[in-house]
Amino acid sequence: MSTAFHARHAHLPTGVAADVRITVEDGRITGVEAGIPPQDGDHRLPGVVLPGLANAHSHAFHRALRGRTHHGGGTFWSWRETMYAVAARLDPDRYLALARATYAEMALAGITAVGEFHYLHHGPGGKRYMDPNVMGKALVQAAADAGIRLTLLDTCYLVGGLDGAGHRELEGPQLRFGDGDARTWALRVDDLRDHTDGGPAHLRVGAAIHSVRAVPRDQLATVASWARTAPRTSGRGEGGRPVHVHLSEQPAENDACLAAHGLTPTGLLEAEGVLGPDLSAVHATHLTDEDVALLGRHRSYACFCPTTERDLADGIGPARALRDAGARLSLGSDQHAVIDLLEEARALEMHERLDSLERGRFTPVDLLAAATAHDSIGWPDAGRIEVGARADLVAVRDDTVRTAGTDPGQVVLAATAADVDTVVVDGRVVVQDGRHRLGDVGRLLSEAIHRLVAPTD
Repeated sequence: MSTAFHARHAHLPTGVAADVRITVEDGRITGVEAGIPPQDGDHRLPGVVLPGLANAHSHAFHRALRGRTHHGGGTFWSWRETMYAVAARLDPDRYLALARATYAEMALAGITAVGEFHYLHHGPGGKRYMDPNVMGKALVQAAADAGIRLTLLDTCYLVGGLDGAGHRELEGPQLRFGDGDARTWALRVDDLRDHTDGGPAHLRVGAAIHSVRAVPRDQLATVASWARTAPRTSGRGEGGRPVHVHLSEQPAENDACLAAHGLTPTGLLEAEGVLGPDLSAVHATHLTDEDVALLGRHRSYACFCPTTERDLADGIGPARALRDAGARLSLGSDQHAVIDLLEEARALEMHERLDSLERGRFTPVDLLAAATAHDSIGWPDAGRIEVGARADLVAVRDDTVRTAGTDPGQVVLAATAADVDTVVVDGRVVVQDGRHRLGDVGRLLSEAIHRLVAPTD
């Protein structure tokens, strides 16, 4: 059966249009007509309708850290110790509960697909569960329950750090992340199936290199090769799997890489054949001009996570320079200090303004493109309101205290997640009137987090 949605205003590939009727069948858009008044039986969407938003970088379990890491100021590295403490307490059931609530919060914010940078693989001490992918499967179930698509970016994480003396061994909670070497990692991930090969319809499996700190040089190419050569019936690139990596988030990472290899992290990835159009460089904060040129030459994605980068005092990355060099931009909520892709998009522009002392570094169209970069997480048929695309629609109210009087074409620079009214994922209504189909998401989050954090954390 077909369904029709009517939008008073909608962002189409050709621009903002009024009175847009969108017909949907089997989760796909089959018709888009502008200038058409609503018909009887149409599902009327309030405000301004956007394509579904793509959260290209998430660590679901970090949601338990929100509002708990600011005592004493701290640094990125002290924050990391608090993160490890939460990781040590997770098991498959607790992971499922926390991820389900976190993904439901994403749906409330208009996110229809998420790239989950997943490295919490094994049990305490690194002991394998009977099903070595049970933690990843908890995330798959969580996304299904929350009604959004998931790209499981299964992450290779082999060593505990890097300095001038070389790599350090995994220790403590890090032992849960490791697979020994990249070939063993690949064998484990080979057992996962996604929508291209008989697996869940809402799932895409991808690959990630945690960082050059956590994956030795001689293992980097194995991860990229697995993603690019594994046979797949559809998708992107040779193997159809996106590849992600944390890149130059901290100056200390650059210093360690230079000391160990005589190369920047970007230069090391280039030398090992990892860079490419299927690669997303997450953070990309502390880059040299040559690094920027390399990422641009390869048409790689640069995934910025502005609310995390400012929360952790990482710095402001060269987003405009990367775009001008040829790189493409995407956005993520990373550690979920905030889950609001509209705020991430707005921050991309505002951080550029602070750094350059100029306004208008990105247009609203540019910002929306970054916020809907589904291709970067392996869903190239999403992120546009056009015939043939996945029916992902996000209705943002234009009559709230934040959005009243806003030009529909500039709503991304005024609205927040709190203004999202209706969310449609693959033709199914997941959020309506600002309420998720699971009910009270705040309660779900509270219950999941209280099972993980100690009163003194």
